[in-house]
Amino acid sequence: MTENLMFHDGNRRLQDQFDSRRIADRLVEKLTRVAFSDGDRAFIEGAMFFFLATSDDRGRPDCSFKGGTAGFVRIVGADELAFPDYDGNGMFKSLGNITVNPSVGMLFIDMGEKPRRLRVNGEARVSDDDPLMKTFPGAQLLVRVKARAIFPNCPRYIVTPGTTEPSQYAPRPGHAPPEPAWKGFDDFKDYVPPRRPASP
Repeated sequence: MTENLMFHDGNRRLQDQFDSRRIADRLVEKLTRVAFSDGDRAFIEGAMFFFLATSDDRGRPDCSFKGGTAGFVRIVGADELAFPDYDGNGMFKSLGNITVNPSVGMLFIDMGEKPRRLRVNGEARVSDDDPLMKTFPGAQLLVRVKARAIFPNCPRYIVTPGTTEPSQYAPRPGHAPPEPAWKGFDDFKDYVPPRRPASP
C-alpha cells in the first residue's frame, strides 16, 4: 500500500502534532490491504447495513445509511464488491455524487457482543443495466466499488444497541479509560505514542 493512498499533508500535520505518525504507518503496513480476505467476505456478506460516504464535484460530503438483508453487499472480485440501490426518497444524494466523483468510503459495523468495524475506500460506478442486478430483487441500480484500501478500525467506542451506558473507553469525568488491547500487541506496542493527559 503506497503512502499517498492513505495519508495527505493534513493527516501528516496532525499525526506529527500528536506523535502518531509511526503508529499510523504501522497500522497501514500491518492491516491495510487491497484484496478482500476470507474474513472480510464473511463480515461484509453477513452485514445487513453499512454507511456510505461520498462527496460531490465540489468536495461537499454526504453520508448515508444503506441497508438490506444479509448478503445484499457481495464480494464479486478480489478487490471489488457490489451492492444494489433500492427504492428510497428519490434524492439520489449518494449515487448522484458517485456519478460526478467516484471516490467513496464504506464503513461496516458489527455492534454485537464482539464489536467490529471494517472500512473500504475505493472508486465506485453506478449502472442501470449491470447483469448482476437480476440477482438482487427490487434493485433499481447497482453500484460496484473497486477497493483501494481495506482496513479494520478499533471498535472500542462501539456500544451495544439499546444500552444506556457509554463504552468503557469513552472519556468522562471520574473515569480513567483503559487502553485497548491492540495497543499492547507485539506488532504495535513499540509504535504507540504515550497517551496524552486528559484536558481539565
